[in-house]
Amino acid sequence: MKSFAMRLKSLLLLFVLAFTVHAANTVDINTASAEEMDKVLVNIGPSKASAIVKYREENGPFKSVEELALVKGIGMKTVERNRDLIEIGTRMAPAKPAKGTELKSVGKR
Repeated sequence: MKSFAMRLKSLLLLFVLAFTVHAANTVDINTASAEEMDKVLVNIGPSKASAIVKYREENGPFKSVEELALVKGIGMKTVERNRDLIEIGTRMAPAKPAKGTELKSVGKR
C-alpha cells in the first residue's frame, strides 16, 4: 500500500510542477511589461516588446492574439510562433452583468 501512496504522491507532484512551469512560461500581453515579453516570447526582443506596450497604450487592450500582428515589426509568423505563450486578459476582472440581467430569487419551491 505504501508503494501505491508513494506513486500517487509522485504523480501529483509531477503534475503540479508541470503546470507551474507552463504557467510561468506564458505572458498576458495586456498586462505584461516589455521586459516580461522580451523574456518569454520568441523572436521578440526589447524593441519589439516596447512596440507592443506602446501599441497597447495607444489603442487599448488586445482583444485577440492575431491583433498582435498590427504592431509594427510583428507579422503573423511571429504571432503563430508565440501563440501558446500568449494570454489575453487572464488577469482582468470579469465583466459586470448588463443592467436588468441580474438573477432574481423566485421564492420557495
